[in-house]
Amino acid sequence: MSDFVLAVRVTPRSSRNAVRPGRGGELAVRVTAAPVDGAANAAVVALVAQAFRVPKRAVQVIGGETARDKRLSIAGDPAELARIAQALVQPAPR
Repeated sequence: MSDFVLAVRVTPRSSRNAVRPGRGGELAVRVTAAPVDGAANAAVVALVAQAFRVPKRAVQVIGGETARDKRLSIAGDPAELARIAQALVQPAPR
């Protein structure tokens, strides 16, 4: 097992929690939590863990702790995590 690194753009204080395709090949993560005392980061970790079907302990913020642009490390099978990331980044066909 190895770590998969993921770039995300976070929008705190959103009206709802969501993981969607973002601009430039990154994921856009919207959380209702405010960026106070690490609440938004904790919400991002929980939401990304749910989207990638891994436990919360498998997701860590490794860059951008206080910024909107963050780098996350996800522990698990890199091939499976890359497949899930690709599915999340690609907009759904209409």
